[in-house]
Amino acid sequence: MSACVPAGATESAHTERAHPPHSPPHGRGPRFRVAGADLSAAVAVFLIALPLSLGIALATGAPLQAGLVAAAVGGLVTGRLGGSPLQVSGPAAGLTVVTADLIHQYGWRVTCAVTVLAGLVQLGLSCLRVARGALAVSPAIVHGMLAGIGVTIAVAQAHIVLGGEPQSSVPDNLQALPAQLARLDPAALAVSVLTLAALLLWPRLPGRAGRVLRRVPAALVAVAGATAVAAAAGLVLPVVDLPSWRSHALAGLPEGPVLGLSAAVLTTALVCSVQSLLGAVAVDKLASARPGAGHVVRSDLDRELLGQGAANVVSGALGGLPVAGVAVRSTANVHAGAVSRNSTMIHGLLVVAATLLLVPLLELIPLASLATLVMAVGLRMVSLHHIRTVTRHREVLVYAVTALGVICLGVLEGVVLGIAVAVGVALHRLTRTRITHKEEGGVHHVHVRGQLTFLAVPRLSRALHLVPQGADAVVALDGSFMDHAAYETLQDWQGTHTARGGTVEITGRRTGVRIAEPGDLASGPAPGGESGTHGDCRCRPWTAWRNHQCDRPSPAPDAEPLPDEASGSVATDPRTGPEPDAPVRGRTPGGIQLVRGLSTFQRRTAPLVRGELARLAREGQRPSQLFLTCADSRVVTSMITSSGPGDLFVVRNVGNLVPPPGAESGDDSVAAAIEYAVDVLAVRSITVCGHSGCGAMQALLDSRPASPAATPLGRWLRHGGPSLERLRDTGAPAPRLAGRAPADDVEQLCLTNVVQQLEHLRAHESVARALKEGRLELHGVYFHVGEAQAYLLAEQEEDRVFDRVRDVDLAV
Repeated sequence: MSACVPAGATESAHTERAHPPHSPPHGRGPRFRVAGADLSAAVAVFLIALPLSLGIALATGAPLQAGLVAAAVGGLVTGRLGGSPLQVSGPAAGLTVVTADLIHQYGWRVTCAVTVLAGLVQLGLSCLRVARGALAVSPAIVHGMLAGIGVTIAVAQAHIVLGGEPQSSVPDNLQALPAQLARLDPAALAVSVLTLAALLLWPRLPGRAGRVLRRVPAALVAVAGATAVAAAAGLVLPVVDLPSWRSHALAGLPEGPVLGLSAAVLTTALVCSVQSLLGAVAVDKLASARPGAGHVVRSDLDRELLGQGAANVVSGALGGLPVAGVAVRSTANVHAGAVSRNSTMIHGLLVVAATLLLVPLLELIPLASLATLVMAVGLRMVSLHHIRTVTRHREVLVYAVTALGVICLGVLEGVVLGIAVAVGVALHRLTRTRITHKEEGGVHHVHVRGQLTFLAVPRLSRALHLVPQGADAVVALDGSFMDHAAYETLQDWQGTHTARGGTVEITGRRTGVRIAEPGDLASGPAPGGESGTHGDCRCRPWTAWRNHQCDRPSPAPDAEPLPDEASGSVATDPRTGPEPDAPVRGRTPGGIQLVRGLSTFQRRTAPLVRGELARLAREGQRPSQLFLTCADSRVVTSMITSSGPGDLFVVRNVGNLVPPPGAESGDDSVAAAIEYAVDVLAVRSITVCGHSGCGAMQALLDSRPASPAATPLGRWLRHGGPSLERLRDTGAPAPRLAGRAPADDVEQLCLTNVVQQLEHLRAHESVARALKEGRLELHGVYFHVGEAQAYLLAEQEEDRVFDRVRDVDLAV
């Protein structure tokens, strides 16, 4: 559930969790405090942002002051209003091509107006709460767009590095490059080589001194070093020219064709939004991966879009470049230890101070040095890691088309081409279905590989009609999706074929189990339409809990192999199961079931829970309760409690017994689990759960009073002796079940045992201490297997009653 909160509320809550609030003195308001980590992170980000902002402004052809304006506005406005506290915004290399094209077509003042309008579009999208939709864009398209922009930046800046002027497009720059090489400027080339050498070598300084020096950003060292060498050597080079603020150009009224301006506004808004939102997600991952990060508040993407829109409105109005989340500065902010949005805002203030006070120093920077810095950033945007990733996921075509489209046509055109190719690839995968028919031993096998949609129905129908009337047929479905048209075709054929004396078995070939979804292909829906049957097995609405498997009864040891498991052997990967035609021999029925279960989990369940399990792996377990129950296979704790990974700390043993402290059991595992759960995990409750038909309780009732405990099971069941004595104590009130007496002695002992084990729990030192401090509760639960009903222990007028748990019931 979400609620509307005022700006800054999320961050305030985060700050309060990280730093407990202190009451201010009476008569004074709360003081604004800045953590030392935020201050040091702000300085580190500022030292990176200053040269990069000037370099990006140079690459776009905008006034150099525009980069500083965008950096200051990004830090102050987005830092205050945005939903990603640790992301740093400012002029981004990913917007260089878009902005340069706008300036070339419409001029600087109209470009500022386009930036304002793009910010308004972002504000509107934020109000519509569509920020999450940007994450639906294929990563191959995003990476391809950034790679194309990076190549465009690098080719253009190469001319400035060599002492010349860039052209307006990549083909023109490539065409003019040989002539530029023929008339290169040695001084500019020397400064560029020095800058590039510093960028490459500074992060690799060895030793303890190197670790200290590497804290200074390489970008600052490279530009400052090149500037100092150029000044000391007296080199005559084009340098930064910051005109007076009195002549600073502000936004003007948009002039030009409406269609072209609309496309420019949408392109700017799209690139800014996608880059910022993806950056916010990446920053969350970086922050949660920091050592000792603890709980990290995830970014509010709609609020982040609002902050980016507001920053673009302000930046454009003040004559600044478009603003977006920036990867390099955000990464530096996280790695420098920033804990709140204060670091981003302070970095903005430092940029303002530098703009006002450091103009004489900034005007000494050679343009060739800035161009080298931006060219290096552009080359890094062509990431080999991204190329390997999209290749592994078979999306390299989408990546390549998007990158080439951006390079040759423009950002918007390249992205549109990438989306079109991505849709085409998805449709190709959806329609790439192989259907084969073959006969083996008188049985006709129809094997479907891929997704079974209406597009594959003609081929499916042809293959099914190759099966003669009255023959035995096996249809193996090797895919995860079947639409309604394919389902009806398969069902109609099956009904006709079986009516003419044939038999049909429909299986999932990779798992070797019968398919029960959708509906029931074997015999149609059961009465009431809730379930279907496969022989003696029923597929109930809770098949999701059973991994959608309808298992056959286990064959006898001397039974024939399953039809899909003829002779031969194969090494099976649980992630995929056996190959479609790979038989499995030598496995026991239990081993086969294990492989099937692992395979089904990897293919169906793992993709759904991988994100949550990854979060738990990063943050560690924080269960809310210790759940102590029997090892009986019919008691499924996650199903009874509707819990998921990370919710329960479960301890299972025979009879859900809790040995009292000091018991001579030779097994401290239960006591160790209790101590760990209470003292380390700080669980808020402990539940002891018994169940009907418990074999341990039956064994207690059948045991002789003086029989020696000669076996490990007998020695363990001695801890149930107090429960048996409590049952036989006629003076003690017997537990009741929802107001009725227990059905038999076994059920009465099961209920009594839950009460007795709670008494054993209270005797443990860690439990007693937590109960006294009011930070722990104890609960008793009885699960009736046959009724699928859970009962919760309640104290009513000195009696212990297990009340039925209903939709609205006990306050737990």
